Amino acid sequence: QVQLVESGGGLVQAGGSLRLSCAASGRTFRSFAMGWFRQAPGKSRDFLAVIILSTGSTHYHDSVMGRFSISRDNAKSTVYLQMNSLKPDDTAVYYCASAPKFSRSIQDYQYWGQGTQVTVSS
Repeated sequence: QVQLVESGGGLVQAGGSLRLSCAASGRTFRSFAMGWFRQAPGKSRDFLAVIILSTGSTHYHDSVMGRFSISRDNAKSTVYLQMNSLKPDDTAVYYCASAPKFSRSIQDYQYWGQGTQVTVSS
């Protein structure tokens, strides 16, 4: 089992920034990659970014390329999502998840955090 806990969400004005954290514990050696997803009310859960824990290689959805940045601190077993130039459309619950392989597909992610709410006001 891998336990994931997100933090760092909150209310921010449009144009502002937030940094989300995802702390992992348990059998973290089972995680090859960590991803960030988000789900707005009434919508599906969407992929945002993924990072390979060993190499730091990253991949982003086009919608957040250049605004969001995923990083990791393996010593702290923590993955981050730096979000800049936030827009009201970024309002959603943000989730981190772990996968045994590099993937953009939600079905490949085995363990999920509880989510953290991000609200961007106009």
